[in-house]
Amino acid sequence: MVKPQMRPVELADRPRTRRVARAAAGAAAGAAAVLALAASPIAAVPATAAQLPTVVLVHGAFADASSWDGVAAQLRADGYPVVTPDNPLRGPAYDAAAIQRTIDGITGPIVLVGHSYGGTVISNVHDPKVESLVYISAFAPTQGEAALLELNPIQYPGSQLTLALRLKTVDDTQGIAGKNLDAYVDPARFPEVFAQDVDPAIAADMAARQHSLALSANLEPSGAPSWSSTPSWYLVSTADRVIPPASQWHMAERMNAHTSSIDASHAGLVSHPGDVAAVVEAAAAG
Repeated sequence: MVKPQMRPVELADRPRTRRVARAAAGAAAGAAAVLALAASPIAAVPATAAQLPTVVLVHGAFADASSWDGVAAQLRADGYPVVTPDNPLRGPAYDAAAIQRTIDGITGPIVLVGHSYGGTVISNVHDPKVESLVYISAFAPTQGEAALLELNPIQYPGSQLTLALRLKTVDDTQGIAGKNLDAYVDPARFPEVFAQDVDPAIAADMAARQHSLALSANLEPSGAPSWSSTPSWYLVSTADRVIPPASQWHMAERMNAHTSSIDASHAGLVSHPGDVAAVVEAAAAG
């Protein structure tokens, strides 16, 4: 009797065939996933600090770089690289050159921000890395204009600065015989004129830390304004007792800036750092 022949090879191969098929399917699915990830748009990747512009904060007269502390802290918390250079306060051309040296050491796009006289300085900086300008209750002179003209009491009444200024002689390599005549705000008048909405203890510290301004700085004609060819933002302080709000609105309109306002003193960067940082970030976003 012939026994039926068994086919052990075929029977044994069936499970292996299924395993091979499953492996092949898994490999295909994995390849598809890799291709899908490769085809995903770059925009889907979360932004990092390396992709954000560097913010350069330029302080004004009768202040120092610490006046930006609150704004800088907010910007850094939101991922922005921040630089707060010293502003020599000698005159628009000299000071713009000092800020330019800071910019020369920065790689990538920049948002350049100026407060008060710092606005005059950034208006005289011309660098292709600067993608936007931000003016915080700041001077924004046009070519040939001295910042002092924007304090004209007949055209723009309301500034209390002039009567609060005091003069002193300082060592200055840019001055005659190494000396210069500087102006500063009387510490006793500083809180009511410069920072009436700032905590009195903080305002007193600001008065003690203030840097004096060369008396000739606000009389020096400004150069061709960078704001004429660079997107600009302006934040008006409507309770400003240094630069009258009417003057600020005029400058903002003349430069065709993206303009907003806050109910703040001239030191709005100290009393309202979150609002100021928001305007800077709007400028960074374009």
